[in-house]
Formats: sequence, structure tokens, C-alpha cells
Amino acid sequence: MNFRTELTVTHSPVQIDYSKKMLLLGSCFSEHIGNWLDRHFMDVMVNPFGILYNPASIARSLKILLDEKEYTASDLFEHNGYFHSFDHHSRFSETNQEAMLNHLNQTRKQATKQLLEADILLITFGTAWVYTKQENEQVVSNCHKLPDKLFARRRMEIEEIVSEWKELSDRLFQLNPRLNIIFTVSPIRHLKDTLHGNQLSKSTLLLAIDQLQHVSQQMDYFPAYELLTDDLRDYRFYASDMVHPSETAILYIQKKFADSYFPDATKKLFSACEKIRRALDHRPSDENSDNYKRFLTQNIEMLNQLIDKNPFFTLRKPLQLFQERLK
Repeated sequence: MNFRTELTVTHSPVQIDYSKKMLLLGSCFSEHIGNWLDRHFMDVMVNPFGILYNPASIARSLKILLDEKEYTASDLFEHNGYFHSFDHHSRFSETNQEAMLNHLNQTRKQATKQLLEADILLITFGTAWVYTKQENEQVVSNCHKLPDKLFARRRMEIEEIVSEWKELSDRLFQLNPRLNIIFTVSPIRHLKDTLHGNQLSKSTLLLAIDQLQHVSQQMDYFPAYELLTDDLRDYRFYASDMVHPSETAILYIQKKFADSYFPDATKKLFSACEKIRRALDHRPSDENSDNYKRFLTQNIEMLNQLIDKNPFFTLRKPLQLFQERLK
């Protein structure tokens, strides 16, 4: 007897290997996947605006990258001793305005370059609810704890999401014809919207993505939402807040992602990179001991052999780290 319905992911025509450049934007799931890929030395950039939740904020961020916007003092506001940007998560906020502008503009330049050279753009929608400024209806990515009366909150319509993203994807594919977009919907529940409201929001996102997939073959969907809510479907796979996925659930979804997008050669190299990462994480009691020097030398030799067979520049990052430690 089967006591759960396992979701078997299909092998996507979009394939990810170590030669691919990736940009990931969206909610926490983009960070989980992006940091996991980065940990295994893939060429990724994750959330250059910080965590974003709704389709309008993510679309606005991509337009900023394509328009090569330069942030100035007029784009910032001060609140509680910090300068903030309505386009960015609070982790970008700083007490020094000049330092913040420099950070925003440097990150934007790097992200624009990554986007225009990217093979994969992974987008995670978290909610269909969007906040806009009352004074000019500008979409904000973060309210930064300002009074509620300054903003209007509404749920986006399916047609609105499809229209905006169709126009945006046309522009993206024109500037970068090799780009593929992978959409996901975050399985994290927004309980403040109520359970029913959360389902309506997630359904809006799922229906919009389904329509977008019919627009272009360069758009794909990965079922992160269904893997947690329908496949695992048990509170033991949630963290203690009963909202976020547990570490076990995240690992399970990551494996399904690999099954869908990684060819066998990538899986093999990915596994080798996990051993390299564990070696980098190792901290000896005595960094000057002969045993640790041998350990570093062995890993350098192993990496050189790996690079000979897989000449991807990202594998030179851990090699440099090992060499620096040996010195």
C-alpha cells in the first residue's frame, strides 16, 4: 500500500551544467536554491535586490537591470537612522548614504552583466499581493516598517501578471536569445493572509505561470510548491513556525531540482564539489601542522585533476582558497 503520492519530476529540456550562468530572483526559495548552487561552485548570482515576493516587484527589478539605472540620493529615504530604498530589501539599508549608493550601484552593474550573459533566470513568486505607494502608485519591494497609511495593498490579477511578464520576457529574449526562464512558486505559506487567502494568492501565481508557459518554450516551471504541499504533505516537513520548509524538505526539493535539470555529468561533478566544500569547511586545531598541509596539498592535487577534465572557471575559486591556506 502507498501512503503518500510522490511527485515524479520530468526531465526538463532546460539543462543546467557548470558552463551555465544563472541569475536567481524572488522569495526565500530562490535563496535556498541559489546558495546551494553557489556552495557547489556554480556561476550564480542570487537576489541582487534582496528577497522579493511578488511578480510586480520582481519585474520592476529586472527592468531596473535592463535600463542600467544609476541610483542617486533622490532614490533613498531616511527612517530610524538608516537610509532605505523601496526597490531593495532592508539588508541593503545603511547609516551612510554614500556607502549605500555605492553598494546599490555596484551590485546593479554586476547583476546587469549577469542577466545579459545568463543562460538561466530562475524566478520564485511568493505572493500575488503587492504594495504600492499611495502618492504615486509606485510598486515597492519593501515597506521598511513605515506607517501602513502610506501604502495601498492589493492582490494582482492573473491577466495583469501575464501581460507584464509577457512584455518583459519579450525584451529579455531579444537582448539575450539564449536565456531560459524557470518559474517556481514558493511553498512558504503567508498565514497573515489567512489559509484561504494564501491559497487564492498561490493559485493566482500558478495560473499566471501556466499561461506564460504557453507564450514561449523558453519558459519552464519547477513544482517546488507541489513538492512540499502535495508530495511531502506533513507538518514534520515544516520548520517549527509551521510556515517554512524544514531542512529535510529543502534537501528533498533540491534533489528533485537536480533530477529535473542536471544531466548525469553535472550530478557527478556536483557530488565531487560537495566533497571539496566539506574540505574547505574543515577547520583544523593547528593550521601549521604537517597533517593539515598534506590535507591541503591532496585537495589541490584533486582539484587540478578535476579542472583538467572540467575546465570551468568557477572551480578555480576553491583551488585559490586551498592555495592561499597552504601559503
